[in-house]
Amino acid sequence: MWRAWIIWGVAVAAYVLSVMNRTSLGAVGVDAAHRFHADASTLSMFAVVQLAVYGAMQLPIGLLLDRWGTRPIIVLGMALMAVGQLVMAFSPNVGIAIGARMIIGAGDAAVFPSVLRVVATWFPAQRGSLMVQLTGIVGLTGQLLSIAPLASLLHATSWEITFASIAGLCVLFAILLQLIVRNHPPTVSSDVTVNTDTGAIRVVTSAADTRVGVRAALAHPGTRLAFWSHFTTPFAGTAFIMLWGIPFLTAGEGRTTAEAAAITTVYIVVGMVLGPLMGALSGRLPNHRSRALVLPTVAFQMIAWLAVIAWPGPAPLWLLLVLAVAMGTGGPASMIAFDHARTHNPSHRLSTATGITNTGGFVAGLVAIFLIGVALDLQGAGTPATYSLDAFRIAFLTQVPLWLLGAFFIVYERKRTRILLGMDEPRRASGRRG
Repeated sequence: MWRAWIIWGVAVAAYVLSVMNRTSLGAVGVDAAHRFHADASTLSMFAVVQLAVYGAMQLPIGLLLDRWGTRPIIVLGMALMAVGQLVMAFSPNVGIAIGARMIIGAGDAAVFPSVLRVVATWFPAQRGSLMVQLTGIVGLTGQLLSIAPLASLLHATSWEITFASIAGLCVLFAILLQLIVRNHPPTVSSDVTVNTDTGAIRVVTSAADTRVGVRAALAHPGTRLAFWSHFTTPFAGTAFIMLWGIPFLTAGEGRTTAEAAAITTVYIVVGMVLGPLMGALSGRLPNHRSRALVLPTVAFQMIAWLAVIAWPGPAPLWLLLVLAVAMGTGGPASMIAFDHARTHNPSHRLSTATGITNTGGFVAGLVAIFLIGVALDLQGAGTPATYSLDAFRIAFLTQVPLWLLGAFFIVYERKRTRILLGMDEPRRASGRRG
C-alpha cells in the first residue's frame, strides 16, 4: 500500500502544478492586459480557448488512458504544459500567447483524469469517493501558488523569467513522473480496481469505439446528471480564480492587492476544508446527493453573488468573505458529479463517463469567462483603465442564466435517473378529455 501512496503523491503533486498552470493568469491578468494591449474580450479569450481545449480533450484523453495507461499520458501532459508556458514566456503578440494557452489546456487535460485512474487502479474501490475528494483538495493548493507567489515573482523579476520558471518545473515533474508512476500494481497484468469486501476484481477500461462509448454513457440519465452537476457548481469559482476575481476586487471593489489575495485565499481554503465533508456526505447520502448537496451549493452561490451585486456601493469585507465561502463550496460539490458517473456506469465505461462529466464544468467556465468579458466591453469598460464597479456588477449577472439552466437539468435528470432505477414512479400522461 505504501507504493500506492507514493505513486498517488507524485501524481497529485503534478496535479497541483497543473492547477497552477491553469490559473497562472488569474493573479496577473492586469499585467497580461498591459503586456498584450488586450481589452476584456481579448483577455477572456486566453482563458476561454484554454478551457475549450481542456474540455474538447477529455474524451480523447480517456481513450488514450484506456489504451496506454496513466504514466505516458500524464508525462505527455506535463511536457505539453512546459512547451506552452515557454511559448507564453516569449510570446510577442496576442495570437501566439493564445496559442500558448491552448497548448497548456491540452496538457492540463491529461493530468486530472490520469490521477483519477491512479486512484481507480491502485486503491480499493471503497476508497474511491474519499480519494477523489482528497485529490481535489490537494489540487486546490495549486490555486494558492498562482495567487500571491506567482504575482510576486512576476513583479520581482520579469514576465519571461516567471513563465519560463513554470516551464522548467513542468520538465522536472515530467521526469519525476516517468521514474515513479506505474500503470498498475506488479501483481496484476492490467489496470484493475478491487473491492476488498467481496474480492471482486474489475478491469478499468472503456469502449475503444468513441461513438459507442459516448452513446452508451450518455444513454444513462445518471451520466447526464453528473454532467449537469459538474456544469453548474464550479464555474463561478473558475471564472473568478482564472481571470476576473482579482480585477473585480481591486479595480471594482477598491480592495488592496493584499486584501484581494486574502479573499481569494479564503475561497481556496474553504474548498480544501469542505472537500472531506462533502465526500463523506456523498458516500452516506447516495440517493440524495443532488437535493442535499449540489442544489443547495448552487443556491448559496447565486444568492451570495446577487447580494454583492445589489449592495449599494462597494461591498463590505464580510460580504466579500461570504462570497468567497459560497464559491469555495463549488469545487467540493463538483466532485460529487464523479460519484454519479462512477455509480451509474460499469467499469468498462469509467474513463468515457469521467470525460463527459469533467467537460461540464469547463464548458460552463469558459462560457462564464467569455460572457463577463463581452459584457465589460459592451459597457466601454474593457481595459484596466476603464474597469468600474457598476460595469463588473452587470457583467457578473451573466452567470445567473447558467445557474438556472444547470439547476433545471439537475432536477430533470435526477428524476429520470430515479425512475430508471425504480426509485420513483414514472409520470403518467394525463388522459385526453372527450
